[in-house]
Amino acid sequence: MMTKIILHKGKEMPLLRQHPWVFSGAIKITEGEAKEGDTVEVLSADKKFLGIGYYQVQNSITVRIISFEQAAINEVFWLDKITKAYSYRKFVGIIDKPRTNVYRLFFGEADGLPGLIVDYYNGHVVIQCHTVGMHRNVEHIAKAIKEVYGTQLKTIYDKSKEVLPKNYAVNISNCFMLGETGNTIVTESGFSFYVDWEKGQKTGFFIDQRENRKLLADYVKDKTVLNTFCYTGGFSVYASAAGAKEVHSVDVSKTAMEITDKNIELNKLSNHQSFCADTFDFLKDKKDVYNVIILDPPAFAKSRDVKHNAIIGYKKLNEMALRLIKHNGILFTFSCSGVVDKNLFFNTMNAAIYESGRKVKILHYLSQPPDHPISPNFPEGEYLKGLILYVE
Repeated sequence: MMTKIILHKGKEMPLLRQHPWVFSGAIKITEGEAKEGDTVEVLSADKKFLGIGYYQVQNSITVRIISFEQAAINEVFWLDKITKAYSYRKFVGIIDKPRTNVYRLFFGEADGLPGLIVDYYNGHVVIQCHTVGMHRNVEHIAKAIKEVYGTQLKTIYDKSKEVLPKNYAVNISNCFMLGETGNTIVTESGFSFYVDWEKGQKTGFFIDQRENRKLLADYVKDKTVLNTFCYTGGFSVYASAAGAKEVHSVDVSKTAMEITDKNIELNKLSNHQSFCADTFDFLKDKKDVYNVIILDPPAFAKSRDVKHNAIIGYKKLNEMALRLIKHNGILFTFSCSGVVDKNLFFNTMNAAIYESGRKVKILHYLSQPPDHPISPNFPEGEYLKGLILYVE
């Protein structure tokens, strides 16, 4: 028998709207004993079924729902979830594209399994389970992925250790669940990129910026471009190939800069220079050097506790770039902090614009591509937000 989580009266409404999180304050009583990662049943105050999820200890989100229907959580369940995610990506046209063979196969809550990320790299799949409950089912997930892709699948790599609670992660290792090669070359929009999922950040490549990289190409011809927090140089490759006069890439990671240089070489581009440096330090003496600046920093806030500090960081970074960029310049600016919502990010940008003293027009509002879907029932999934600004 599953442990039953019974909610206070009135706290069932988010789940009735199919929001998949149950916060600790909503729970009235627990019938049975639940340990970290256990599957539990969530009931309303009058004992009506609301959903099945997995339990989290010492987390404000105590239960994450994986099914809003009475269902057996078995191999058929996991295969159904992975198959539906694959079918959706087939429908939106990201699978079997001749010029792109890298995409996100599964995106957590939006695809119905909170805590699960699966990325596809030209026949190689990387799994990241961000919660204990999800990782305890990683074998079922891997088996489902094998069934969906069949013989075209070369490797499956479980890269969950870094994103799981430390007391659980200490007993596991990142590992291959199929095959044994740790890198490959992928194609995005006809460009080649080297991906190292074992040593790289996240799963190895920032897939979510694909559509925004395409848009950059419209603004860089004959321009001097700066790509900050560049990681492996995705924006840099697109800018260089689109006819930029010169492209400078900046990242504090030496490894990231080495892969950026490799990607420039893979695409036979030459109008590029790499700088291994802190972006804030690099920007200090660069007034009137760049026509186009890209600000794509890591998540300054990964929890609500540090949200205020993150806002200060975003404001400072954007104010610096706005002061330095040439007249008639273009600023691409992003936030990937989930706890900094769209309105807060835009308000922070307004403050940075005011402090910089520059006149600005908004050219585009930016978000994540369709293989990182946004569910109306889970607006928190819209983590990537951005703007393209024209700076007079």
